[in-house]
Amino acid sequence: MPTKQWLAAFALAGIATGAAAQKSASQAIDEYRAMLADGNPAELFEAKGEDLWKRRRGPKNATLEACDLGKGPGVVKGAFVELPRYFADTGRVEDLETRLVSCMERLQGFEGEAIRKTPFGKGEMANVTALATWVAAESKGLAFNLPQAHPMERSFYEAGKRLFFMRGGTHDFACASCHGEDGKRIRLQDLPNLTRNPGDGVGFAAWPAYRVSNGQMWGMQLRLNDCLRQQRFPYPEFGADALLAISTYLGVNAKGAKSAAPTIKR
Repeated sequence: MPTKQWLAAFALAGIATGAAAQKSASQAIDEYRAMLADGNPAELFEAKGEDLWKRRRGPKNATLEACDLGKGPGVVKGAFVELPRYFADTGRVEDLETRLVSCMERLQGFEGEAIRKTPFGKGEMANVTALATWVAAESKGLAFNLPQAHPMERSFYEAGKRLFFMRGGTHDFACASCHGEDGKRIRLQDLPNLTRNPGDGVGFAAWPAYRVSNGQMWGMQLRLNDCLRQQRFPYPEFGADALLAISTYLGVNAKGAKSAAPTIKR
């Protein structure tokens, strides 16, 4: 075989081998996740969240069973896949976590501002995460269908869209830098395109999730918070309009996708 033909054949073989190795690595990660999902530690947070929902707590010694998550007082099933949404009693668009804090404040007498300033994983904020995990689990397998009837819901969607594509920080990153097109990956991990419906249990439909790497349960507020940290944006406050807007944009884009939360992540 002439030298040029041999080199060409060698290059093609190298490309094929690289592609096969990459596919194999991706498949191995999928298999790893499948094994971890059998006995997901998130189940412990689910159990804690259900107990917290039904237990009398706070200065008012009351339960959260009268909390309206958007489908009527006490109705949990199906609520998660319709959040964030506008709530007339607070005059705000709220996601699951911020709505839970509003209910803890109104029904149980907790100081909402104190909870919002508590670090993730600590004190009542840890309880908010557990509650969110249980509420999300009650809607597993249901399709996302965020309401967009109220002007504020539509406004938050449009603001979230602009924030998703806004570049900034020391690295000139945007959410779209990682999640704005198909076929991207980082550290052998596929990065879903979140500008459109990524499918069942992907992106917005996968959180809350248990993070194996740090042994923590993460809600969407913390997930977005960490994304902004990696973009080198300023640290957002819990329940910030920017976080709610991005969640609204992602949630509306996920319409029809079935929730898999709580899932398990690396």
